[in-house]
Amino acid sequence: MDIVILLGAPGSGKGTIAARLASEDAKLKHVSSGDLLRGAVAKGTPAGLEAKGYMEKGQLVPDALIATMIGDVIAETKGDVTMLLDGFPRNVAQAEVLERAGAPIRSVVLVDVPDAVIADRIAGRRTCPKCKAGYHVKALPPKVEGICDKCGAELVIRKDDNPETVKDRLVVYHRETEPLVAFYEAKGLLRRIDGDQGPERNAAAFREAM
Repeated sequence: MDIVILLGAPGSGKGTIAARLASEDAKLKHVSSGDLLRGAVAKGTPAGLEAKGYMEKGQLVPDALIATMIGDVIAETKGDVTMLLDGFPRNVAQAEVLERAGAPIRSVVLVDVPDAVIADRIAGRRTCPKCKAGYHVKALPPKVEGICDKCGAELVIRKDDNPETVKDRLVVYHRETEPLVAFYEAKGLLRRIDGDQGPERNAAAFREAM
Protein backbone atom coordinates (compact mmCIF):
# COMPACT_ATOMS: atom_id res chain seq x y z
CA MET A 1 0.00 0.00 0.00
CA ASP A 2 1.20 3.48 -0.80
CA ILE A 3 -0.17 7.03 -0.92
CA VAL A 4 -0.55 9.66 -3.63
CA ILE A 5 -1.34 13.09 -2.18
CA LEU A 6 -3.56 15.43 -4.19
CA LEU A 7 -2.95 19.17 -3.98
CA GLY A 8 -5.05 21.83 -5.65
CA ALA A 9 -7.17 24.88 -4.93
CA PRO A 10 -10.86 24.56 -4.07
CA GLY A 11 -12.58 24.06 -7.43
CA SER A 12 -9.46 22.64 -9.10
CA GLY A 13 -11.26 19.34 -9.64
CA LYS A 14 -8.82 17.16 -7.69
CA GLY A 15 -11.60 15.37 -5.80
CA THR A 16 -13.53 14.72 -9.01
CA ILE A 17 -10.41 13.27 -10.67
CA ALA A 18 -9.65 11.02 -7.70
CA ALA A 19 -13.23 9.77 -7.41
CA ARG A 20 -13.34 9.00 -11.12
CA LEU A 21 -10.07 7.06 -11.14
CA ALA A 22 -11.03 5.13 -7.99
CA SER A 23 -14.33 4.10 -9.61
CA GLU A 24 -12.43 2.76 -12.63
CA ASP A 25 -9.63 0.95 -10.80
CA ALA A 26 -10.16 -1.27 -7.74
CA LYS A 27 -6.50 -0.74 -6.76
CA LEU A 28 -7.13 2.97 -6.18
CA LYS A 29 -8.85 4.17 -2.99
CA HIS A 30 -10.03 7.79 -2.77
CA VAL A 31 -9.85 9.12 0.81
CA SER A 32 -10.88 12.74 1.42
CA SER A 33 -10.23 14.37 4.79
CA GLY A 34 -13.96 15.07 5.15
CA ASP A 35 -14.89 11.44 4.44
CA LEU A 36 -12.16 10.36 6.84
CA LEU A 37 -13.66 12.40 9.67
CA ARG A 38 -17.24 11.34 9.00
CA GLY A 39 -16.21 7.68 8.66
CA ALA A 40 -14.26 7.63 11.92
CA VAL A 41 -17.14 9.31 13.77
CA ALA A 42 -19.68 6.87 12.29
CA LYS A 43 -17.54 3.86 13.26
CA GLY A 44 -17.06 5.20 16.78
CA THR A 45 -13.29 4.70 16.72
CA PRO A 46 -11.33 6.31 19.60
CA ALA A 47 -10.01 8.98 17.21
CA GLY A 48 -13.50 9.46 15.75
CA LEU A 49 -15.07 9.98 19.17
CA GLU A 50 -12.37 12.52 20.06
CA ALA A 51 -12.86 14.32 16.73
CA LYS A 52 -16.63 14.40 17.27
CA GLY A 53 -16.08 16.48 20.40
CA TYR A 54 -14.20 19.14 18.43
CA MET A 55 -16.70 19.08 15.55
CA GLU A 56 -19.72 19.49 17.85
CA LYS A 57 -18.08 22.60 19.34
CA GLY A 58 -17.38 23.98 15.85
CA GLN A 59 -13.63 23.70 16.39
CA LEU A 60 -10.97 22.49 13.94
CA VAL A 61 -9.86 18.89 14.46
CA PRO A 62 -6.13 18.90 15.44
CA ASP A 63 -3.63 17.83 12.78
CA ALA A 64 -2.26 14.99 14.90
CA LEU A 65 -5.76 13.54 15.35
CA ILE A 66 -6.43 13.52 11.60
CA ALA A 67 -3.04 11.85 11.12
CA THR A 68 -4.15 9.17 13.61
CA MET A 69 -7.27 8.56 11.52
CA ILE A 70 -5.15 8.27 8.38
CA GLY A 71 -2.97 5.79 10.27
CA ASP A 72 -6.12 3.77 11.07
CA VAL A 73 -7.12 3.71 7.38
CA ILE A 74 -3.59 2.70 6.38
CA ALA A 75 -3.64 -0.14 8.92
CA GLU A 76 -6.93 -1.52 7.58
CA THR A 77 -5.94 -1.14 3.90
CA LYS A 78 -4.39 -4.38 2.75
CA GLY A 79 -2.75 -5.53 -0.48
CA ASP A 80 -1.64 -3.70 -3.61
CA VAL A 81 -3.67 -0.52 -3.11
CA THR A 82 -2.83 3.13 -3.73
CA MET A 83 -4.62 5.63 -1.49
CA LEU A 84 -5.49 8.93 -3.19
CA LEU A 85 -5.33 11.31 -0.22
CA ASP A 86 -7.45 14.41 -0.83
CA GLY A 87 -7.61 17.38 1.56
CA PHE A 88 -4.72 16.45 3.86
CA PRO A 89 -2.10 17.73 4.30
CA ARG A 90 -3.06 21.38 3.75
CA ASN A 91 0.15 22.93 5.10
CA VAL A 92 3.73 22.04 6.03
CA ALA A 93 2.86 21.36 9.69
CA GLN A 94 0.32 18.73 8.60
CA ALA A 95 2.80 17.26 6.10
CA GLU A 96 5.34 16.83 8.91
CA VAL A 97 2.70 15.10 11.07
CA LEU A 98 1.93 12.75 8.18
CA GLU A 99 5.64 12.07 7.68
CA ARG A 100 6.12 11.22 11.36
CA ALA A 101 3.21 8.78 11.09
CA GLY A 102 5.31 6.80 8.60
CA ALA A 103 2.93 7.20 5.68
CA PRO A 104 4.42 5.56 2.54
CA ILE A 105 4.10 8.47 0.06
CA ARG A 106 4.68 7.57 -3.60
CA SER A 107 4.09 11.02 -5.11
CA VAL A 108 2.35 14.37 -4.66
CA VAL A 109 0.28 15.60 -7.61
CA LEU A 110 -0.56 19.30 -7.89
CA VAL A 111 -3.64 19.98 -10.03
CA ASP A 112 -2.73 23.41 -11.35
CA VAL A 113 -5.60 25.68 -12.48
CA PRO A 114 -5.50 29.49 -12.91
CA ASP A 115 -7.41 31.44 -10.25
CA ALA A 116 -9.65 33.06 -12.89
CA VAL A 117 -10.75 29.64 -14.16
CA ILE A 118 -11.42 28.43 -10.60
CA ALA A 119 -13.47 31.54 -9.81
CA ASP A 120 -15.56 30.92 -12.95
CA ARG A 121 -16.03 27.23 -12.09
CA ILE A 122 -17.15 27.91 -8.53
CA ALA A 123 -19.41 30.81 -9.53
CA GLY A 124 -21.36 28.35 -11.69
CA ARG A 125 -21.96 25.79 -8.93
CA ARG A 126 -25.52 25.14 -7.79
CA THR A 127 -26.60 22.81 -4.99
CA CYS A 128 -29.91 21.22 -4.04
CA PRO A 129 -30.71 22.13 -0.41
CA LYS A 130 -32.87 18.99 0.00
CA CYS A 131 -31.05 16.05 -1.61
CA LYS A 132 -27.60 17.75 -1.82
CA ALA A 133 -27.19 16.97 -5.56
CA GLY A 134 -24.62 19.20 -7.24
CA TYR A 135 -24.84 21.02 -10.59
CA HIS A 136 -22.95 23.57 -12.67
CA VAL A 137 -24.62 26.08 -14.97
CA LYS A 138 -22.15 25.29 -17.78
CA ALA A 139 -20.55 21.90 -17.12
CA LEU A 140 -23.50 20.06 -15.55
CA PRO A 141 -26.74 22.05 -15.91
CA PRO A 142 -30.07 20.72 -14.61
CA LYS A 143 -32.74 19.81 -17.17
CA VAL A 144 -34.84 22.75 -15.99
CA GLU A 145 -32.88 25.88 -15.10
CA GLY A 146 -32.64 26.35 -11.33
CA ILE A 147 -34.51 23.13 -10.48
CA CYS A 148 -33.05 19.87 -9.14
CA ASP A 149 -33.46 16.93 -11.54
CA LYS A 150 -33.77 14.47 -8.66
CA CYS A 151 -36.26 16.03 -6.25
CA GLY A 152 -37.60 19.19 -7.91
CA ALA A 153 -36.30 21.59 -5.24
CA GLU A 154 -35.04 25.06 -6.17
CA LEU A 155 -31.25 25.09 -6.46
CA VAL A 156 -29.16 27.47 -4.35
CA ILE A 157 -25.66 28.98 -4.29
CA ARG A 158 -23.74 27.90 -1.19
CA LYS A 159 -22.21 30.65 0.94
CA ASP A 160 -18.77 29.15 0.23
CA ASP A 161 -19.35 29.68 -3.49
CA ASN A 162 -20.09 33.41 -3.56
CA PRO A 163 -17.37 35.49 -5.33
CA GLU A 164 -15.99 37.25 -2.25
CA THR A 165 -15.72 34.02 -0.28
CA VAL A 166 -14.01 32.31 -3.23
CA LYS A 167 -11.48 35.13 -3.43
CA ASP A 168 -10.70 34.79 0.30
CA ARG A 169 -10.43 30.98 0.01
CA LEU A 170 -7.92 31.30 -2.83
CA VAL A 171 -5.80 33.76 -0.83
CA VAL A 172 -5.70 31.28 2.09
CA TYR A 173 -4.97 28.39 -0.27
CA HIS A 174 -1.96 30.11 -1.85
CA ARG A 175 -0.61 31.27 1.52
CA GLU A 176 -0.76 27.76 3.00
CA THR A 177 -0.05 25.62 -0.06
CA GLU A 178 2.92 27.38 -1.69
CA PRO A 179 5.27 26.40 1.19
CA LEU A 180 3.79 22.87 1.03
CA VAL A 181 4.52 22.66 -2.70
CA ALA A 182 8.12 23.72 -2.01
CA PHE A 183 8.32 21.15 0.83
CA TYR A 184 7.42 18.24 -1.46
CA GLU A 185 9.36 19.63 -4.42
CA ALA A 186 12.53 19.59 -2.32
CA LYS A 187 11.90 15.89 -1.61
CA GLY A 188 11.52 15.11 -5.31
CA LEU A 189 7.92 13.96 -4.85
CA LEU A 190 6.00 16.76 -6.57
CA ARG A 191 4.35 16.33 -9.98
CA ARG A 192 2.35 19.10 -11.68
CA ILE A 193 -0.53 18.63 -14.10
CA ASP A 194 -2.65 21.13 -16.02
CA GLY A 195 -6.12 20.84 -14.48
CA ASP A 196 -7.84 22.83 -17.23
CA GLN A 197 -7.83 20.23 -20.01
CA GLY A 198 -11.30 18.74 -19.53
CA PRO A 199 -12.34 15.68 -17.46
CA GLU A 200 -10.88 12.99 -19.75
CA ARG A 201 -7.46 14.60 -20.20
CA ASN A 202 -7.27 15.69 -16.56
CA ALA A 203 -7.79 12.11 -15.40
CA ALA A 204 -5.27 10.74 -17.93
CA ALA A 205 -2.65 13.34 -16.92
CA PHE A 206 -3.18 12.54 -13.25
CA ARG A 207 -2.79 8.81 -13.80
CA GLU A 208 0.44 9.40 -15.72
CA ALA A 209 1.79 11.72 -12.99
CA MET A 210 1.13 9.18 -10.23
